[in-house]
This record gives sequence, structure tokens and C-alpha cells, in this order.
Amino acid sequence: MPVRRIVVAATAVVVTAVPLVLSLSTGAQPGAGAPSGPGLAASESRLKPPAKESVVTGSGGAVSSVNPYASRAGLDVLRHGGNAVDAAVATAAALGVVEPYSAGIGGGGYFTYYNARTGKISTIDGRETAPDRMKSDAFIDPSTGKPIPFPEAVNSGLSVGVPGTPATWQKALHDWGTLTPAKALQPATRIADDGFVVNDEFRAQTEMNEERFRNISSTAKLFLPHGELPVVGSRFRNPDLARTYRQLAREGMDALYRGAIGRDVVRTVQHPPVAPGSDTKVRPGLMAAGDLAKYTALRRDPTHTTYRGLDVYSMAPSSSGGTTVGEALNILENHHLSAADRVQALHHYLEASRIAFADRNRWVGDPAFSDVPAKELLSKEFAKDRACLISPTATLTSPVAPADPRHPGTGCPKRTGSSTPYEGPSTTHLVTSDRWGNVVSYTLTIEQTGGSAITVPGRGFLLNNELTDFDFTPLAKDVPDPNLPGPGKRPRSSMSPTLVLKDGRPYLAVGSPGGATIITTVLQTLVNRVDLDMSLPEAVAAPRISQRNRKDTEAEPAFLDSPERAALERLGQHFVEAPKTFTPSPEIGAVAALEFLSDGRVQAVAEPKRRGGGSAMVVHKAPR
Repeated sequence: MPVRRIVVAATAVVVTAVPLVLSLSTGAQPGAGAPSGPGLAASESRLKPPAKESVVTGSGGAVSSVNPYASRAGLDVLRHGGNAVDAAVATAAALGVVEPYSAGIGGGGYFTYYNARTGKISTIDGRETAPDRMKSDAFIDPSTGKPIPFPEAVNSGLSVGVPGTPATWQKALHDWGTLTPAKALQPATRIADDGFVVNDEFRAQTEMNEERFRNISSTAKLFLPHGELPVVGSRFRNPDLARTYRQLAREGMDALYRGAIGRDVVRTVQHPPVAPGSDTKVRPGLMAAGDLAKYTALRRDPTHTTYRGLDVYSMAPSSSGGTTVGEALNILENHHLSAADRVQALHHYLEASRIAFADRNRWVGDPAFSDVPAKELLSKEFAKDRACLISPTATLTSPVAPADPRHPGTGCPKRTGSSTPYEGPSTTHLVTSDRWGNVVSYTLTIEQTGGSAITVPGRGFLLNNELTDFDFTPLAKDVPDPNLPGPGKRPRSSMSPTLVLKDGRPYLAVGSPGGATIITTVLQTLVNRVDLDMSLPEAVAAPRISQRNRKDTEAEPAFLDSPERAALERLGQHFVEAPKTFTPSPEIGAVAALEFLSDGRVQAVAEPKRRGGGSAMVVHKAPR
């Protein structure tokens, strides 16, 4: 479709039956300072979230995300003539308001786009970068010579990378969108002004972070107003973020990379606002104004492989998502999987993931700093070589050693490798499509749930702790580690925004949050849909298990109670309950997905229960 500039009418969330409650944050009254226009007067009827559905089918475009406010923001853009890229940015900006512990302009992400006019898939690497002053030993305590404690690294300015999300939005809209950034930010700005209704998930995530939030004065002021946790059913407003979004709308994203917002970010990183009376050590960071000014969101070619006749595209390094999901699929293609033998299908899925993670940890990092053999990792020859490790009657012992994809033929001997590094569990994911057939799969994050726990004073957003995704020390002696810190370097990610084509046309769009479990969540969802004959809603809802080249496979409670568990344990698999990381429940991932049906309609799918349940919407809903 031709590029054109349009204006989106005011988003109106029409509701009733929300009690009038005291605002939980200080600042202007609802709607104060908001742009004038139809429907912009603040009212309590605007606050209640839209009705939440996890599965909906229709036409004219679709959005799926973890939150109904965010999905509605994207859907309103589609209804007023915007395309899938416009809707993705509007949804992401709204997630920065209603899911501030998972994403926002203080973080980064990866954007995958299918252009219906050209049939081409493109991607944007909006991963955060390390400051120029960051060296390979940045996380080593000079007084001990040992890595600093991980929690101390997370809750520090040292962990904050240069944000990539604003540059990603700007590049996506410039290259493929029809809206200006100012217009795309309008729905999110209104939500930040008027507020949203606090749900159980928001309160629970705040409570999980309460101790570290109290250590940072600006964070406590915003997210623990009056020193208390937010109350479910009350209104949470963020006027500081609304003002920040308006400044970005007026001045462009350079307000962060070369302007006043950026100066505030650097000041906060270098001098974290530790709360008076706190005895917590919060290390200052290394970021300088020049680091922001030189940041670039990069266009990269997507990864590509085929699986059972489908074309699978995803993110290339600096993300490990595309190469690791792709390698595991290529390994599985050497074996027959079917719903008739679910135990063997799951066993092979776990073993393929175990092997692919071994190769990921050895080879994948920022390609600007390491020779990453991405093409070789995705070769069918290498996958066939690695597939010979899998036995239908036994389980491999982790950590499995990596093989050299540049020299296939050496991958079958069973050797011991190095352990898998930790990666923060939070993130968020969204998918969009439009009436013209364009599709977006977009994953964005601030790393941990709550990021670094450092809010930029007066700006309303949390800073990331992405630099803890670097390996603090080499994973193995005498073996090059592509993921050590370095100046200007992007830490390895697991984000896997994936697009699947069938006969050259969009078939599936899928992705998930969850740190390293993103890879296994996307992989298991694809196996469920393609090999196990599940519908997409069934594939998303099915109990998850995640093997990442570790002794134990993490599993959700529903799987631990299933008959497949005992059968897999007899093969040597060992399961532990998934940790309670980004939610109070032991969950793995939170998928948002689309399936493009043969009759021209689209099925939008969100989580039915995980993370409180997601929100799927379409422009023209088909009758049931």
C-alpha cells in the first residue's frame, strides 16, 4: 500500500460501573494537558478495560497482546485507516503505560514485518547497547576478582543499556508506517493521562518488586504512591509518562537520543536516586550522552528455514531466537512427530531444544563483535548431524556440548558442555495485521519484571537491566565467548518474533515473553500447531515445558499433573516446577499469535489464563 499520513481520531474506551476512586499518583487531574479534540474529556467511563477475549476471528485487521487497553489502542488505529506497523507502535506505546514492568521507552526489542505488497519480510534490531566505557570485565568486582552478585548487578545503573525502543518505533513508522510518531503515541498518551484500572496482575507484579522499588525514591513515588501497593479496581495514572510522550511527539525521538529526556536518563543512570534511609548498594552506570547520540536501530535480514513445507522467518543475531528455534525445527524435521504418540513428540521436542541451546550458547552474540555462523547453524546438513544424538529410548545428559556448524560431521559424539547462563524472564509480545495483508510480530522488553527498578525522575518510565544478559565471565575456559560485555555491544537475546508463510502467504505470526523460555515457548507452540494437530488456541493454551540444556526441564503445574510426565521420566527426562518469575504463578511464556485462515479471515489468539489472560481483537468480528 502507498505510504500516506493520516490522523487517528480519539480513542474512546466506553465503559460503565467503575467506582470513582482516588488517583494513585500525583500530578494533574485526568486529561489535564491532553490534546483537545473529540472524546478527549476525561471521564470515569473511559477507565474500565475493554472486554477481554482470548480468541476472536474476523477480518479487516487484528491485534493480540497481553493487555486489553493496549490491544484496543492498536485496534483503534486500524479502524481509522492505519496499517499493521502503525497499530504495532500504538499497541507497544500503550503497553509502556499499562505493562510498565515489562516494556517501555526505557528498553528495547525486535520488530518483524511482512510487507504484503512486496511479499518480503524485514526486521529491525532495536536491542539495547552497552556504553562505550563498558569493558569485558564490567561485572567483575575489582576487590574480589569475582562476578558481582546478580541481584546487585540487576538493581544498578551498571545494568542499564542504551534504550532502543524509541528508535525502533521511529524507524518502523518511517520505513513502513502511515502515521507520524506523534499520532501513533496519542492513544497511549491518553491512557497515561486518564489512567487504567489496576488488575490482579499489576498489583501482584508490584508486590513482587516492592522491596527493590522502595529503594529508589522515584520508583517508590510512582508505583507505591503514599507508600502503599496499588489497590485492585482503583485507577492508576502516569502523568509524567504522558508528558514524556508529548515531548517525544513534539520533538521526535531525538528528545531521548539528543535532548532533555536523554539528559535525564544519563543523569539517572550515573546517579541512581536511592531512597533516603536505604542501605542498599546501587552501583552507578557508565552511560554518557554520546552513547545515546550514536544509537541506531538496525535493519537486518531475517533468519529463514523451512519446516514441513512451511517457511519460518524470525530474528537474526544479536537475538538468538531465530537461529535457535530454526535449528531445533531443522533437527525435528529428521524425525516423525504426531499426535498419535504425544510422548515421543514431546521427548524429541525437549531433546532438540537441549541440543540447539548448546550451540546457541557457544556461537551466538552480537555479529558486529563476533563471527556468528548464523547461516551454518540453520543448515539442514548441520541439523541432520545433530539429530543423530536423539534416542527414542533415552535422554541426553546436560550440559550437552556444542558442535561446530562450520564443520558438519562432528556433532554426534556425546560430550559434556558448559552450563546455560541466566536470562531475565520478563518481556512482552504483540502481533498485528491489517486489511491490506501486512503483518507484524514484535517483542519488546526492559528485561526483569520491573527492569533495573530505576525510574527516571519526572519521566514516568523504568530503565532496563538488559546488560545483565551479557555473560559476566566466559562460560568455558579456553573457548571464546561471544556474549561478554563490550563497548557499544548488544547483549544476546532470546526474543523470537516469528512469521510463518505457507505457499508464500502469511500463515502464522507468533511470539512470547519469558527470557530464554521465549525460544522454547515459540518452538513448542509451532510443534503443537504443525505436528500435533492442535488448533492455534489449543497450541497456545497447552501446558508448557522448557528444556534449555540443563539437567532439569521446567514445567507448568498442568504438565506435572499429566500422564505424559511419568512416561517421559521413564525415558530419563527430569522435571521441576517452573519458577514464579514474572507472575505469582509458575508459568512459562505468554503467547500472542495470529493465524491466517484459508477463507481470508484471521484468527487472533492470546493467552486464556497465563499472566491474567491476554486480549485478542479484530476490526470486523465474525459472527459465532
